[in-house]
Amino acid sequence: MSILFAEQDRTFTLHTKDTTYQMKVDRYGFLLHLYYGRKTGGCMDYLLNYADRGFSGNPYDAGTDRTYSMDALPQELPCQGTGDYRSPAVIIKNPDGSYGCDFRYNGYRISDGKYGLLGLPAVYASKEEAQTLEIYMEDPATGVRMTLLYGVLPEQNIITRSAVIENPGKEKIWLEKAQAACLDWLHGAFDLITFHGRHAMERNVQRAPVTHGAQVIGSRRGTSSHQYNPMLILAGRETTEDAGSCYAMSFVYSGNFKGEVEKDQFGQTRALLGLSDELFSYPVEPKGKFHVPEVILTYSSRGLAELSQNLHRCIRDHVCRGRYRDGGRPILLNSWEASYFDITGASIYELAKQSADLGIDMLVMDDGWFGKRDDDNSGLGDWYVNEEKLGESLGSLIRRINGLGVKFGIWIEPEGINEDSELYRKHPDWVLSVPGRNPVRARNQLVLDFSRRDVVDSIFEKICSILDQGNIEYVKWDMNRSLSDCYSRRTEDQGRVQHDYVLGLYDFLERLVQRYPDILLEGCSGGGGRFDAGMLYYTPQIWCSDNTDALDRLQIQYGTSFGYPISAVGSHVSAVPNHQTGRLTPFRTRGITAMAGTFGYELDPGTLLEVEKEQIREQVHRYREYAKLIHNGLYYRLTDPGKDAAGAWEFLSEDGSEILVSVVMQEIHGNMPVTYICLKGLKPGCMYEETSSGKTYASDALMETGIPLPDQSGEYCGYQMHFKIAKQQEGE
Repeated sequence: MSILFAEQDRTFTLHTKDTTYQMKVDRYGFLLHLYYGRKTGGCMDYLLNYADRGFSGNPYDAGTDRTYSMDALPQELPCQGTGDYRSPAVIIKNPDGSYGCDFRYNGYRISDGKYGLLGLPAVYASKEEAQTLEIYMEDPATGVRMTLLYGVLPEQNIITRSAVIENPGKEKIWLEKAQAACLDWLHGAFDLITFHGRHAMERNVQRAPVTHGAQVIGSRRGTSSHQYNPMLILAGRETTEDAGSCYAMSFVYSGNFKGEVEKDQFGQTRALLGLSDELFSYPVEPKGKFHVPEVILTYSSRGLAELSQNLHRCIRDHVCRGRYRDGGRPILLNSWEASYFDITGASIYELAKQSADLGIDMLVMDDGWFGKRDDDNSGLGDWYVNEEKLGESLGSLIRRINGLGVKFGIWIEPEGINEDSELYRKHPDWVLSVPGRNPVRARNQLVLDFSRRDVVDSIFEKICSILDQGNIEYVKWDMNRSLSDCYSRRTEDQGRVQHDYVLGLYDFLERLVQRYPDILLEGCSGGGGRFDAGMLYYTPQIWCSDNTDALDRLQIQYGTSFGYPISAVGSHVSAVPNHQTGRLTPFRTRGITAMAGTFGYELDPGTLLEVEKEQIREQVHRYREYAKLIHNGLYYRLTDPGKDAAGAWEFLSEDGSEILVSVVMQEIHGNMPVTYICLKGLKPGCMYEETSSGKTYASDALMETGIPLPDQSGEYCGYQMHFKIAKQQEGE
């Protein structure tokens, strides 16, 4: 059993293969957090300390005992109103206008399998793979109930956290804050690792000491955002890629979020992750329930690489779904950087012919094929095929492309709308906008009110009418602006709109997945503006960034790798000079960088030299050869491209028999020193053969002293080395 309840100590203990998580119901019914870390046994309530803390209040139940205060005790889900002045996970506004809740223990249930969440993405697992713990809590004064949910996946070293808040009363209450997970440490010196950025430069790694006060990341943009990713890591000050303790929290949600890390007056550290409390005041009607989106937790005592690998396995195998979950992704050519809005049926067909000649599997027709859409100022929302522009029906074009042996995919942006569109002229009330105010425009577009079921239903029908016109095997779902003017005409409670918008998005995506189970969905929001575990539940890959520059992508993909599997990373080779940076990089280097992802192309092959086309054929062949290793292998960061001269990474098969090492040099100098790359995770005492040269190397030497890169001149050189296990060393 991975979940145990000790009646005598009233402790719940959650065990995974390598970790233990423990909490305790105390004498007053509060649920206290005791431990999360390396696997251990026994009751750890000895860690709790009680003292008279000045200005730290005491629950009424404690009588004259001034040593008992929620302001100093570690808790599972701290609430506002109990005398705890640290950041709470839950704030409730009651019908009388008062704020506060005081949840006490009221029972539990353990079951096989993993809980699900109504209308929300969540980690899934079979009865053999997981167990669920439900802990029932109740506020004696109001009767409001909260069920804490814990999912335990022992083999993956994963614990998930969520909660359901239920209003059994006769008047509605309002959730003012609802976060899914809290970790309280009684002591320790930590670094906080977060992932900041901007459009076209997402998920830069920031590591800073946790100090007194609160360190906060989040999004109020309606999406998880380019600016901060909904994931954070707490690591020991000395923790590295290969050693030391570290914890990860990843939010399975695609809208506004808030992550807080606070070191309190007594040197204790609290980490919270969940829904943002800004622009949020969610009504829970009488007899109604609110499901708090899920947080994934994992711990490693062996450094950041193992922590990432835990998350990679969980998301790849227990969040992503569908036909393409386990691999076999098509190599595609996207029309966007080849032609932007200037497309015709003839130009798209020509790109497909070029794709067929190069061995590329799929041609994707990006923006410009629908409505009156010659730029981004008009037509968005008018989901009908512009047959005049294509010169034929969509079905006819798809059949001709399929006749070349090439699959067909298409781009859509269902959430956006231009004022210069038939849909806006007919339904101006369908947009998010505040009555009496001019709306904020972004990319000269507004946003449809996906918190309304009628709007979602109408757009869903229009998109399905497109997808039913031919053999469409891939859909790229884009969203190209942040939310603002978040007012919906269908509700009086405007504090619910942004969360309901995300629920509407998920409803649309779930229906799409169910209706078209064989279509590969790729998420996108100006590239990486909605790169989160919630979207990966519906779209098993996400366009990592609109920035396709190979050097910038080293850093973007490096940051992404801390929390997300390589199989989820949309990454393509693009033309040079690069359309975002103007940088010139070798074709080989661009291919190596893009192979740390789903792989494809963003260019017009008709403009390439024959030698470059031959390089594409070679890259396509090479990627197919290594695709399973890239998709399913253990990923190791060998360098930090933000600090080191080289960006280097490694894919290692689970059994240690095969390795793919990729390196891109970022610097070139006169009389350049030799660069050595040390490998990781190899089987000790073995010999590995580098398949292109036939040379063999001792595994321990490859890990200890590394392998020298060839002496090669020129900017941004790229290298790939493929190894297979050869034989045991003599005497072993």
